[in-house]
Amino acid sequence: MGGLTDYDRTRYGRQMLIGGWGAAGQERLKAARVFIAGAGGLGSPAALYLAAAGLGAIALADSDCPELSNLNRQILYTDADLGRPKAETAAEALRRLNPAITVTAAAERIDADNVARVIGPADLILDCLDNFETRYVLNAYSLRRGIPLIHAAVWGLSGQVTFLDPPRTPCLQCLFPAPPPRDVFPVAGVAPGLAGCLQAAEALKFLSGIGPTLRGRLLTFDAEHMTFATLPIERVPDCPACAGRPRP
Repeated sequence: MGGLTDYDRTRYGRQMLIGGWGAAGQERLKAARVFIAGAGGLGSPAALYLAAAGLGAIALADSDCPELSNLNRQILYTDADLGRPKAETAAEALRRLNPAITVTAAAERIDADNVARVIGPADLILDCLDNFETRYVLNAYSLRRGIPLIHAAVWGLSGQVTFLDPPRTPCLQCLFPAPPPRDVFPVAGVAPGLAGCLQAAEALKFLSGIGPTLRGRLLTFDAEHMTFATLPIERVPDCPACAGRPRP
């Protein structure tokens, strides 16, 4: 996509002052492509902050339309967007926020048959989903292609985030060998807001080349009591998804 323009240097100048970021880091962001699976409570803040930071290309997928009960947390949408495809509406919002980036969207559910086509070329995958069946499809694809995956999940006012980069780290199925029961779960918008922002932070660090990521660590937070913790995580030798892959 070429070097930085005067527009880029002005728009992103404040973040380029961060140690280690600079013009080189911003150029890496401008050349990067991230895929965001899910444009709901997690995907909304993650996509907005990646777009605002000047990520060169964002691709997202979501097969749903926003409903009134989504609007307490899915900040890409308003009442006027109810019933419209999330993918289309989200892409329009991101293009308005930053017309200098490329945004593509797929209004379809990811499965084993279409995952390669829907994701396309990507430097990084963000798991912003709300179901583990599709998360396992993403996990298998990231393993097969060697693309790091940033996972997040929330419940109520709590959440978790990690940077999965097997074989240096566990894969998603090491952490969750079987999907939990599907249910309507409690959630306040600030929880996916925090988790999605943390996903965006991990993506920006990885792509710009600054700071350590959450490789090998699971960050958890409880916003009700305002506590944060980081726990070590390890590969499971008999993991059904990544067992047998050589360690680095």
